[in-house]
Amino acid sequence: MTIGQFREPTMTTIVEYTDRKRPENRYPVRIISPPRAGSCCFSDMEELGEPVEDGRWVFQYKRCKKCGFALRVILREIPDVALAAGLRRTLVKSFLRDTAG
Repeated sequence: MTIGQFREPTMTTIVEYTDRKRPENRYPVRIISPPRAGSCCFSDMEELGEPVEDGRWVFQYKRCKKCGFALRVILREIPDVALAAGLRRTLVKSFLRDTAG
């Protein structure tokens, strides 16, 4: 397997980036967005809806009130509970003393 073959599954999005349609906010079904952010986006972004969990990620959509540019912002990763438990067990075993002397 090469580096390019291993990829995490992509997250689906409701944002359609195009310059052939007018920007439109039909959240939570669809958002039509220009393909590029404008200078107004730095100060005029608004949050749409509540944070959403998708697989191992929590995200929220944001949209510029002025030009309509939209994006999905990753807020945090949801921890892999099984992986964390395995790491804890390994660490506990690593620090145990052999008292059998």
